Amino acid sequence: MTTTTLLVEGMTCQHCVNAVTTEVSAVTRVTNVSVDLPSGRVTIQSDGVLDTVAALDAVATAGYSGHVA
Repeated sequence: MTTTTLLVEGMTCQHCVNAVTTEVSAVTRVTNVSVDLPSGRVTIQSDGVLDTVAALDAVATAGYSGHVA
């Protein structure tokens, strides 16, 4: 299992958390997504090497910007 952390900007509420969680969860190999709203940290567990470009694209699809921590 691999853990990757992203820093996501612009999340302000539970709806934001849900949107990011839903989009990132759909990325191939992702098994768990945990979002810490105050810090903007999105911790992603995957069953192999995570395609970070796909994860960041998913964050963008949800309406936010981010980068690998």
